[in-house]
Amino acid sequence: MRFIMKRDYYQDIRLFKYRSTFFWYLALVIGCFLAPTVLDDYFISQLTFICMYSVATVGLMLLTGYTGQVSMGHAAFFGIGAFTSAILSSKGVPFVLALPAAGLLAGVVGIFIGLPALRLSGLYLAIATMGFGFIVEEILVRWESLTHGNMGMMVDPPSIGPLLFESETSYYYLTLVILTLTILAARNILRSPTGRAMIAIRDSEVAAQAMGISMAKYKTTAFAISAFFTGVAGSLYAHKLTFINPESFTIFVSIEFLAMIIVGGLGSIHGAVFGAAFIIFLPQLIIMTKDYMPKYLADQTGLDPVLYGLMIILFILFEPLGIYGRWRKTRFYFEMFPLYKKDTFRREKKYFKAERH
Repeated sequence: MRFIMKRDYYQDIRLFKYRSTFFWYLALVIGCFLAPTVLDDYFISQLTFICMYSVATVGLMLLTGYTGQVSMGHAAFFGIGAFTSAILSSKGVPFVLALPAAGLLAGVVGIFIGLPALRLSGLYLAIATMGFGFIVEEILVRWESLTHGNMGMMVDPPSIGPLLFESETSYYYLTLVILTLTILAARNILRSPTGRAMIAIRDSEVAAQAMGISMAKYKTTAFAISAFFTGVAGSLYAHKLTFINPESFTIFVSIEFLAMIIVGGLGSIHGAVFGAAFIIFLPQLIIMTKDYMPKYLADQTGLDPVLYGLMIILFILFEPLGIYGRWRKTRFYFEMFPLYKKDTFRREKKYFKAERH
C-alpha cells in the first residue's frame, strides 16, 4: 500500500492521486478507442448509449451525489437539450453550435428551477423537480408549432466540417470524446472552490453556512452545471436516434437516471459511468437469464420489468455503496491483505441536532 506525505494544499486537490494513475486512465482511453476493431456494430451502439447516458449521469451526480440535492426532473433537461439541438439543426445551425446551445439553454432553465428550490430539500425537492418534469413534458406536447407535438421530429446525423458522424463507429468516437471532456470538466469543478463548497453543502448545510458559503449561489450553480451536462447528453441522444418525441422524456427517464447513480455509487464520478453501463447492459443480462428459465416462466408477460426492478432492489440492498463501492472494497482488501478488517467500510449512524428543521 502506498502512502503520500502531503506538504501543501495543492497536493490534496491534484487531478491524479498517483502518477501511475494517469497511465492507467490513458490505457483505458486507448482501449476504448480500439474497441470498434474487435466489436460489432450492435455492441458499439450499446457503448455509444453508455457514453451518452454517462454524460447525463455525471451531471446528475454533481447535483445529487456531490451537492445532496435530489432531482426527479432531469428528463426535462434531457428533453430540452434534445429538442433544442433538433430545432436548431433543422434551421441549418451547425452541430458544433447546436450542441453547446442545447446545454446552455438547459443550464439557464436549471438556474430558474434552482432558485425556487432553495427553500426545499429532500423529498420536497424531489417532488418539486418531478412537477417541473411534468410541466416541460406538457409544453413539448402542446407547443406543436415548434416541437411538432406527439408527431415528433426527425433529426439529421451530426457533422463537423467535412466529418459526417453517420456510422456507428464514428458516432461512438464522437460521444466518447465528449464523455472524456465531460469527466475532465467535472473533476476540475470538484477540485475548484465551487466544487468543495458543493461537497460542504452536501455534508452539512448548517456547517457550510457557518463557514460563509452562500446556499443560493452554490445550489443554483449546481443545478445549472448539472442541467448543462444533461442538455448536452440530450443533444447527443437526439442525433443518435434521428427521431424524438415527448414520450421519450417522461418521469421514467428521470427515475432511470437516479437508478444509474445509485447503482453506480453516489458521490463518485466513476459511479456515474459504472451505473450507466450496468443499466444499459441489464436488459441483455435479463435476456440471457431467461434462456435458463422454464419455458412457461420465461414466456410470462411483464417478466422483464419485474426482473429489472428486482435486480436493482437486490443490488441496492446488498451493495448500498454501489459498483464503485464494491471496487473500492476489493482494491482495499488486496492493498491491506492480510491486515484487512471486515468492518472497515461499515457506515456509522450519526444524528446532528443542528440539522433538524
